[in-house]
Amino acid sequence: MQQDILNIRAFLVSARTGSFSAAAREIGVSPSIVTKRVTRLEDRVGVRLFERTTRRIMLTREGEQLRPHLQKIVRELDDALDSFATIPDGITGTLRVRAPTTVNALHIGPVLGRFQAANPGVSTELVLLDRLVNPLEEGFDLSLGALPKSWPHVVDIPLCRYERVLCAAPDYLERVGRPVHPSDLTDHACLTFLPTGTVWTFEGQAGQIDVQVHGVYSANDVSLLHDAALAGAGLAILNRFMVRADLAEGRLVELMPDNPPQTFWLKALMPRGSARKPALMALIEHLRHEYDPVPPWDRA
Repeated sequence: MQQDILNIRAFLVSARTGSFSAAAREIGVSPSIVTKRVTRLEDRVGVRLFERTTRRIMLTREGEQLRPHLQKIVRELDDALDSFATIPDGITGTLRVRAPTTVNALHIGPVLGRFQAANPGVSTELVLLDRLVNPLEEGFDLSLGALPKSWPHVVDIPLCRYERVLCAAPDYLERVGRPVHPSDLTDHACLTFLPTGTVWTFEGQAGQIDVQVHGVYSANDVSLLHDAALAGAGLAILNRFMVRADLAEGRLVELMPDNPPQTFWLKALMPRGSARKPALMALIEHLRHEYDPVPPWDRA
């Protein structure tokens, strides 16, 4: 059983890093040992889990299918062990956390830094990804984000409102004109966030208004959309805290305040089976304290 667990961990780390050498560095063994452990697992299940070339490894279809099942097994084992991993000097354990790049750089990074300083017995791996992430399938203890998406067996923990604003640079509005209703957006160049697509949702007196916009520039990092908006490339929906100074100083103009973009919530997503993990529970309480009642970007 112990050897099976070692083989499974070697497979999962190799799948995540895309390399036996990288997996070996992370685990702390030689690449030949990682290769041997993965080969033993393949022999155990009777299928090939990786396609191997001289430069890279890629999961086979069978490897893709097996991966989430093995992640669940390892997570449940780690949770069981971590539930006893407290010592008098504080909380111990390991955490793998996903956060979006821009929000992390501005606010989540310092929040997690304060948690780490207060809990030196916890080892935290922070991965920055600006895309939808199911923490259960991708091996995260916690995924932080504001996109309105949920998954089965994943708990959503709301942290705070995440207000957004439709805006554009004054020179763009001088050239093209100012929209006064969401239906006007079909005549405008729009800067779109790849994970949310080209259907923009606004709040109206009679309910939500969905508009299919013309995306002339798309990116998976909102800071790039911010730069493009400042350059006058088009309209963008951006986090209010990101553009607060731009709005105050006239570099950007807020549009259609009577029909604001759909408000998101910054939330923490946690696999349901991780609820008794002490380090994770401590992190969630820390996040609640940091974001409620006033999030970091609204403090003086």
